[in-house]
Amino acid sequence: MLTWASRVGICCFLDNHGYRAEGGIPATFECLLAVGAVDTLECSAGDAFAALKAWTVGRQQWLFGHFSYDLARETEPGPATDLPADPIGFPDLFFFIPEILIELHPDSIRIGSFHNDQEAIWRQIRDTTVSERPPTPIPPFTPRFTREEYLDTVSRLQRHILRGDCYEINFCQEFFSYPACPDPLATWWSLSQASPNPFAAFYRLGERYLLCASPERYLKKTGNTLISQPIKGTSPRYPGDTPSDEASGHQLFHSRKDRSENVMVVDLVRNDLSKICLPGSVSVNELYGIYPFPQVFQMISTITGQPAPDEHWTDMIRATFPMGSMTGAPKHKVVGLIGQYERSRRGIFSGAVGYVAPNGDFDFNVVIRSLLLNRDHQYLSYLVGSGITFYSDPQAEYEECLIKAEGIRRALRMF
Repeated sequence: MLTWASRVGICCFLDNHGYRAEGGIPATFECLLAVGAVDTLECSAGDAFAALKAWTVGRQQWLFGHFSYDLARETEPGPATDLPADPIGFPDLFFFIPEILIELHPDSIRIGSFHNDQEAIWRQIRDTTVSERPPTPIPPFTPRFTREEYLDTVSRLQRHILRGDCYEINFCQEFFSYPACPDPLATWWSLSQASPNPFAAFYRLGERYLLCASPERYLKKTGNTLISQPIKGTSPRYPGDTPSDEASGHQLFHSRKDRSENVMVVDLVRNDLSKICLPGSVSVNELYGIYPFPQVFQMISTITGQPAPDEHWTDMIRATFPMGSMTGAPKHKVVGLIGQYERSRRGIFSGAVGYVAPNGDFDFNVVIRSLLLNRDHQYLSYLVGSGITFYSDPQAEYEECLIKAEGIRRALRMF
């Protein structure tokens, strides 16, 4: 199905890799695939949210697309930062109405099309040849920060915390390879095998690709309930070594630094949701939950609320974007510090990709643990980051970044 769809210039494949609601990460679909576009909206930061709201009001159709992190210039305006252009080149905001929609459930498949040619689509998918593609050699990745520069920057950010400028800040660094032009689909398969996660995505806009193995949900709406599940806190897995594996999860649960970081983002999310939810409806359903993923344990908390009846879904996104797990607190201050100290424009990284259903329900991930590719520019990159607090050890933060990149390193055979 994905091999067939990946040949189309606009497609979005969302895969939860079999994670089930009883595991604490509720999902509506096994997979969703949107192919082609009958209408699109592309905007730059400035009035993007207003344009999206105007474009969607009155529509009762499936919508797929993304919000770039750089929309923070619209939701958390501050001094302009002089960051280099994003060589990947995803728009700040892009949404489309798919020409073809495929819902994959554990025991059924549904195909929808504007042209009522579902049987022909089914035959095309069944007749598609899926072939093994050898990995394309990729030049070594270059970091934007040396190890020493990274450690020094973390120390400088901690001085901001000591001065009271902020409480916690998510600091990211980029690793890039150029010229590099791996096969996008083969690379995504490899990434999914190395690191299957519940908010994975294969997203193509022309020659721009997002190959995403995210474990994190940004925001989901089901009926009259909003759910946010921020991740703050990471420790390594030790497959095959049960005592060490269990000890790592236990250590994460009791980590003073990670608990501090997690509760800060929980408070931030509660504050964001209170802007668009009914008074008294925002609650913390789970605090400091420890979830196992292929390479890491993650500390995840769950916050829910009931949106006010007059709130449009775009207002819910705008009130909570960018997500606190990828900024820090207070959000308006750390967005400026991110622009001051990071050396790459984040673009779609730490933004969100997802869907909106015809009834107004939606689900968006947090774009992390991802490879970004522009085939025209032959530019391949990934970004990783961690939350810096007063308790952070700069060397430990550097090691956490490498742990988070392990799935990508395995997918690219960069052992």
